[in-house]
Amino acid sequence: MMHMDRFIISANEAEAAPGVGQLDVRAVNRRDERALYAGRQKIYPKLAHGRFRTIKWAVMAVTLGIYYALPWLRWDRGPDLPDQAVLLDMASNRYFFFFLEIWPQEFYYITGLLVLGALSLFLVTSVAGRVWCGYACPQTVWTDLMIYVERLWQGDRNARMQLDRRPWGPVKIFKKTMTHASWLLIGLLTGGAFVFYFRDAPTLAHELLTGTAPAIAYLFLGIFTLTTYLLGGIAREQVCIYMCPWPRIQGAMVDHETLLVGYKDYRGEPRGAHKKGQTWDNRGDCIDCRACVAVCPMGIDIRDGSQLECIQCALCIDACNDIMHKVGRPANLIAYDTIANQDAVASGGSASLRIIRPRTLLYAGLIAIVSAIMLVVLLNRTTLEINVLHDRNPPYVMLSDGGVRNGYTIKILNKLHEPREFTLVVRGLPGAQLGIVGLEPGANIRVTTDDMRELRAFVTLPKADAARAVPGPIPFFLVVKDAASGSETSRGVNFQKPPRSP
Repeated sequence: MMHMDRFIISANEAEAAPGVGQLDVRAVNRRDERALYAGRQKIYPKLAHGRFRTIKWAVMAVTLGIYYALPWLRWDRGPDLPDQAVLLDMASNRYFFFFLEIWPQEFYYITGLLVLGALSLFLVTSVAGRVWCGYACPQTVWTDLMIYVERLWQGDRNARMQLDRRPWGPVKIFKKTMTHASWLLIGLLTGGAFVFYFRDAPTLAHELLTGTAPAIAYLFLGIFTLTTYLLGGIAREQVCIYMCPWPRIQGAMVDHETLLVGYKDYRGEPRGAHKKGQTWDNRGDCIDCRACVAVCPMGIDIRDGSQLECIQCALCIDACNDIMHKVGRPANLIAYDTIANQDAVASGGSASLRIIRPRTLLYAGLIAIVSAIMLVVLLNRTTLEINVLHDRNPPYVMLSDGGVRNGYTIKILNKLHEPREFTLVVRGLPGAQLGIVGLEPGANIRVTTDDMRELRAFVTLPKADAARAVPGPIPFFLVVKDAASGSETSRGVNFQKPPRSP
């Protein structure tokens, strides 16, 4: 109301005062609009010590170790195939993942994995809230790493706050420069590791160092370096609060039986400072030390209840338990608990944990169904595919002897990690003659390791057989047969001929 009153007075004065134009009124308006927006308050999370901080260190080490090391892991697939265990081979349109090789037409495997990932995230969220955000989300992992580096150069919470308040000088410039240089180095290593997933890592690393890598590699290396530096080092909690949609989505997946990090107000209130030797009668266990706020990477007070910003990292539990130990009170004033349990205990009941409930059963059931479908599809996956395309113009050719000829483009895909030889035959079209451009009649078709071969074939129906055939297109099969194993793969096609054959 104060801002609005001031604006009304200023506007009225501007209207009444001679020589004061509309521009002055708009300036007042803009000045008051700016007062409605709060600038970002920088957060200085303090280093926590305890079980959950140790778990976060372990998760960070494992996830970063996997991310940085995976492109260098080798997997023998034979002499003609890349030996990188995980490789997004964009040049050949293939995705290698250890023993599994995914072709563009098999992208449904990736879709299935994404669906499984989403359903798993739904299940974990319904059981234990935003544990993904607090421990394994890439934004959380890299932000933890950036804060760790910042702490190495600038000190813990109080030292960093004092450094920011200090005037610029040699010490401050050195510490800030080394901090940002370290963040850029982490971003460079992160971007470098990511581009290694798209090309043989040792080869690309040598090319990057010698300046012979493709320009696109340097471009994406720079993009990934900059985004890691900005999101993990500069933006930090702003990404989770304003850019990530998950905090708003996950509200639909939790209920009163979901484990959440929460403050037990029935035990902690009324809060207040406590001196050694004072009684604990008629007061709560919370001594209002704000240790839980100091360690929070999001800068919130968990005692205010469930909040969108909370990523469930549980560092406030470690901080509070440390204080409870020092003052001689029971641990877990802040703890993982359900809203139903807190309500029950506050009213004199007993706590219980219900992980198995309709919501979790639904997600688990969907995960089982999708997994079963993917397993069946994978077990029935063929090692040979054939694609046949009939010529459109012209659909048929009349030969001088009265016969009719159709042309076909045939693509044979060999998914095995070894060369194979095939024969191509016509089945279901009596009297038909098959010819393959570039091959002698009856010759085997060789397809190299994990490759596709395109052929140009002609099927000819002599005059007498064409005359005896039924009117309209004649369905038949082109059959590709493995010369070694005898296995067959066929495709149904049509033989086109004139409405009335001579």
